[in-house]
Order: sequence, then C-alpha cells, then structure tokens
Amino acid sequence: MTLLEIFPSLRSGTPPRLDAAVWPRETHYDDEGRVTVGSVALADIADHYGTPTYVLDETEVRARCRAYRAVFPEARIAYAGKALMIRAVASWVAEEGLWVDVCSSGELALALAAGVPPRRIIVHGNGKTCDELRAAVRAGVGRIVVDSPAEITLLSALATTPVDVLLRLSPGIDVHGHPAVHTGVLDQKFGFPLGSEAAADAVARVLRQPNLRLVGLHCHLGSQIHDPDHYGEAVRRLVAEMAVIRREHGVLLTELDLGGGHAVAYRPGDAELNLTELAQVLEDALDAACARQHFPRPVLILEPGRAIVARAGVTLYRVVSVKHVEGGHTYVTVDGGMGDNPRVALYGARYDVVVANRHPCGPQMTATVAGRFCEAGDVLAADVRLPVDLRAGEVLAVPCTGAYHHSLASTYNSVGRPPIIAVADGRARELVRRETVEDLLRRDIAV
Repeated sequence: MTLLEIFPSLRSGTPPRLDAAVWPRETHYDDEGRVTVGSVALADIADHYGTPTYVLDETEVRARCRAYRAVFPEARIAYAGKALMIRAVASWVAEEGLWVDVCSSGELALALAAGVPPRRIIVHGNGKTCDELRAAVRAGVGRIVVDSPAEITLLSALATTPVDVLLRLSPGIDVHGHPAVHTGVLDQKFGFPLGSEAAADAVARVLRQPNLRLVGLHCHLGSQIHDPDHYGEAVRRLVAEMAVIRREHGVLLTELDLGGGHAVAYRPGDAELNLTELAQVLEDALDAACARQHFPRPVLILEPGRAIVARAGVTLYRVVSVKHVEGGHTYVTVDGGMGDNPRVALYGARYDVVVANRHPCGPQMTATVAGRFCEAGDVLAADVRLPVDLRAGEVLAVPCTGAYHHSLASTYNSVGRPPIIAVADGRARELVRRETVEDLLRRDIAV
C-alpha cells in the first residue's frame, strides 16, 4: 500500500505526471521544472513564437510511421493527410516510406509540393469535383477512390490513359462512435452500400470503361476505433465481395483498403488501438476469408492519420484570467479556444491540461479551461486539475493535439490561426507561420 492510499489528502500536493500514453515520448521536465518536448522547453516556444501555438514533435511522427511499417511489413501504409496536411509532415511520412492519402485539390497540391511521388498518392472523398479529378489524373496519382456514379462518368471522360481505381463500399459495420464519424454503416454519404444494386452497377460501369482499372475495394469504418475485431469483420465481408466480382466478371481484384480510424488516447486511461493485436486479427481474418472464398490474398492498405500525428502535437496557451464563480465553477480563460480546437464543440472531445512553465507541487483545484471566443460552448477542457495558485500569464499545454486541430481551425471572431512549430533534438523551427490581421484584410477586397 502506498502513502497516497493511506493518506488521500496528500494527493492534492502530488505533481502531475506526464503520461506516456498522451504525450510525445521525448517529453520531460527540465532542471527548472518546465515541460520540454524534443529537448525544447515549451515555455521558451511560447515566449518566442507567442500563443496559442501548435508544437509538433518530428521524432514522434517518424517513430509512429516506422512502427506501422514494422508491425505491417507486407501492407501499404498511406498517411491520411486530412489529419494534418502541411508540407513538412507530408515530406516526413514520405521519407519514412508511407503513401499519402488526400481528399482535395489543396491537399494534393501540398503533397506534390512536399515531393511526394504522385504514384504514392491516393485521392478520395465523396464530393470530388471535375477540376479535382482532372488535377488527380494530370498528376498521375497512384489510386483514385470512386465514391459515386457521377465520378465514374467524370473519370471515364477525363482519363486518356489507364487510371487505377478503388471502389468505396460501406460494409454495414457500426463501430458505435460519435454520430458525426459513422462511416461504416450502410445509410451514409460515403461510397456504395455493400451488396446493393448500386454497388453492383458501379462495379459493372467501372469495368466497362477502357481507361479505368478496378484494382480493389475500399472502406472506412469510422474514427477512434479501439476494437480490432471490427476490421476483421470488414476483411471477411469485403473479401467475400471480391470473390463475387471475380465470379460474375472474371476480374481478380488485388487490393483491399481498410481505411483508418485507429483510436488514440487523448487522456490518461483512454482506450487506444493496439497495432500488434490489429495485425493478428487482420492476419487471421485474411487467412480465413481467403480460404473460405478460394481467393488469392490481396494487398492490404491501411490509412492511419490521427494515429501518426495526434500524440506528436501539443498546443500552448497563455492564461488570460482565472475566475471563481461562487457556488459554481472555476474558469481559467486562455488566449485560444474553439478557433484552434473545435473538436470539443464538434465531438465532445476531452483533453488533459498541464502547466508548462513550472512544475507545480502545491494544492490543486478542479477547473474548466475556457476559450476566448464569443460562444458559451467554447470550452477546451472541463474538470481538469490545475494548481490553485495559477496566475494570468502562465503557459498551459494540451497534449495529443497533432490531429484535426490545424486542419479544422478557423478564423472565427477574425482571430488568425496559430503557427506550427516543429521540435527535434533540442531545436525548434517554424513550419507554418501565424495568420495575421494583415492576412485577413488581404482577402477582404471589397470597399
């Protein structure tokens, strides 16, 4: 039995731990009690670049790419760029041997500008325009995921040389996540329902086009999936469909893209997807499904995005005020909020928060970290433990903010978006600069 178990009152004076499940692995306290990432003090970054600021650990991103390649040596790993698409990240993941998955002409342009080989780019999305498909065809991307009958028509008109396509199917698997990210159920906007007449017609139409080569099937089950059995079930259903296509059309599909959605822990104790368990489930499911259908083993494609960059990111804020409401909450207001992190408002996401400029050892309080934007729902973290002597001007750090923060950021209240600062080996460098008032005015051309 520990002292904390014997004397629970001591817990208020226990300094917070930096849980390895939610912080970059190279996160420590320095000799001055400050939080460091990549051997750079976060308080120094806040002082030099201002706040709010996104910090991104390059070493963590690369390590996670390598982990996927090590656990899935025979699979094709494609980084889902929507999680965080900037040139530096696209370059890092490409250097680590990953493909890049994009879903707009803007993401495609960033990937190409970063030097990603076109043949290692997958293009998908449910509303690809003619211009976006034309850009993908002209760039010579490796795969285009067909999502609707209209895309088949457009691609067949645009393609003057053979284009490899994957057909997106919704396999009817409910992972019971947030309604906004239910992408594996039948009744939703993505793809064609598995087993439907629409899906059968889409296969036949693609196969009739001389410059469209159907090489495989694609699905995406949702987000924050921590149970690997869902992916095993997707393998069983889609391999069965590939067997049907071979039987009815005499065409052997060779690729099976299971999308992403791999869960990460945002707070200590959160469930996350175990890659080793996922690999075993997929191996067993492939063996069983292919044996049952007498079907050759397809190449697996996985599209992790959040699982590559989420834990590599930390967001820094400066405390603006501390307000104690009698009979109510204690509100710690910071200089950012839903403009740089809308996930709390969109999905009810929950985060951990620590003081970055010192190592607090005194009593703690339960507080709500509120944003500076003019919405009552602008809350970054509720019911977090912070020191009772927290003061305006101190720096707070929110871990696991590398995915869907910069990507979803807005200029609400005409507040510019934060910069992205990379850290590695004791050095910090700017990847994306802060958006300024001058930037906002430059786009507003009417007088």
